[in-house]
Amino acid sequence: MNNTKAPFRYDIVGSFLRPVALMKMREAFANGNATAEDLRQAEDAAIRDLVAKEKEVGLCAVTDGEFRRRYWHLDFLAALGGVEEIGAAHWSVAFKGAQPKAATVKIVDKVDFGAHPFLDHFQFLNDLAGDAIAKMTIPSPSMLHLICCVRATDYAPIPRYEKEDALFEDIALAYQKAIRAFYEAGCRYLQLDDTSWGEFCDPEKRAAYEARGFNLDRIERAYVAMINRALEAKPADMTITMHICRGNFRSTWFSSGGYEPVAEILFGGCRVDGFFLEYDSDRAGGFAPLDHIKDQRVVLGLVTSKSGALEKREDIIARIHEAEKHVPLDQLCLSPQCGFSSTEEGNILTEEEQWNKLRFIKEVAELVWK
Repeated sequence: MNNTKAPFRYDIVGSFLRPVALMKMREAFANGNATAEDLRQAEDAAIRDLVAKEKEVGLCAVTDGEFRRRYWHLDFLAALGGVEEIGAAHWSVAFKGAQPKAATVKIVDKVDFGAHPFLDHFQFLNDLAGDAIAKMTIPSPSMLHLICCVRATDYAPIPRYEKEDALFEDIALAYQKAIRAFYEAGCRYLQLDDTSWGEFCDPEKRAAYEARGFNLDRIERAYVAMINRALEAKPADMTITMHICRGNFRSTWFSSGGYEPVAEILFGGCRVDGFFLEYDSDRAGGFAPLDHIKDQRVVLGLVTSKSGALEKREDIIARIHEAEKHVPLDQLCLSPQCGFSSTEEGNILTEEEQWNKLRFIKEVAELVWK
């Protein structure tokens, strides 16, 4: 277990099931029956309790569970300069089951990063972390372009972004500011959450996007270039990882397909320090695309967060050694395939089952990396 730098041998993606008391308070706030201060105090109390439980279960890195958010991504994106949240008739992608409350974002001015509320969110977490590392999760730069310019069928660029390269550059520069701001606040472990690559792995989605005239290889290369441009602001003692997801709402999903279509461009070109990769079902395909990994750590999401049933220990260990045929064991780690609550509604399992998953991951990691 000689892994003292993030990502860790046993790690987490970030979100946790919201406590019932917090969900009730958020509902009361939405209905006008509680103040913003009431909600903040409920969030503070829930996060204090969560961090204590994360430490108790033995995690090296702790998060705030994304308890202050409704969605894993829109809350952050909507608070960027030049971006507004807007209503929507339906969600921008179709899950294979229940659907989230519809909302989206729109680019209305120059994209920028300024006095973002997530900085205060991180500082509160960092004060609680103690000997653990405070891990911050935010949507990847590519998510803003994906939502506004690829998924949306009515995108019309503002004059500043009639040349798309200008948009990619402004997003990258905004994220450079974000990286510096989180670093100055004490953040040394930042994760970029990204469902674009999961979509680009899906043959049906690729075909649908290409039918609309998108050149996905060009977009993928532009996304990697944009992320790498943002990473130019990363100090040497800061770890930045990427989590790739195929959808996670109420234990359902919206993309399916192995990493083959994106592996060379993403794994071979993106200069993040590690990849958190979904591998809990056959929808993620095999490990062969990991041949394109360079020196990044690969956190294998072999343990599902979509159900409470525990996997078989020997099966997970066997799959880690199968992945070892493509990436050295010293570069591998273990985590849940995703968070437990990518939106405030949460996946379909109990809090006890959630914590049992993390204890199980720690147990397996300690057996594999002795």
